[in-house]
Amino acid sequence: MAHEQLDLTSDQLLSTTRAVRKRLDFDRPVSIEAIKECMEMAVQAPSGSNAQGWQFVFVTDPDKRAQIGEYYRQAFEVYKTMPVAIHKLHAESTDTSLTESQQRSASSADFLGENMGKAPVLMIPCIAGRTDNEAGANVLSQTATLGSVIPAAWSFMLAARARGLGTAWTTLHLMHEKAIADLIGIPYDEYMQVALIPIAYTKGTEFKPAYRPPVETVMHVDTW
Repeated sequence: MAHEQLDLTSDQLLSTTRAVRKRLDFDRPVSIEAIKECMEMAVQAPSGSNAQGWQFVFVTDPDKRAQIGEYYRQAFEVYKTMPVAIHKLHAESTDTSLTESQQRSASSADFLGENMGKAPVLMIPCIAGRTDNEAGANVLSQTATLGSVIPAAWSFMLAARARGLGTAWTTLHLMHEKAIADLIGIPYDEYMQVALIPIAYTKGTEFKPAYRPPVETVMHVDTW
């Protein structure tokens, strides 16, 4: 039986698929059937040479989720001290809409840092090959590898949003990638993890587009 979808246009789906943290419903179970529906959309994404070298691990076991959540919490504590942390980035901006958006996002990120393991499903997209082990690894190798799994993961997240599920793209767990690979049996030397994505139904399904500076500030035509 197909999972009921929200009444969203394509543009509404694309502009309201938020990084959901505080509004994840940790108490409502997520069925594997719903996950499979989203996966059917994910695997339609393009990949380099049509290799489809992706693998997706879904962690539902409470003990394993708790252990991964603890690794994420530890990594988040380190991240908060970094200059690139959301708590510090754009803090000096004169664009108050931007700084207020950052403050809200930082509070939300803090919440997920403490509660990652409570999400009913944790998703870890993986891709065949390791760019960190390649002799003479270059930009082409890195982008081709990551570009062969990120579109599929994002398609999954869009499909999840359409079904009332919330997600958030995170990568801090990669500070402990080997330990997490060992925990859930990912062949570390053969597959690289690229994200840790909590999945849960959302508390309410209405989301708004986020504040963004005018596209002219990041858009270039014919020259930089």
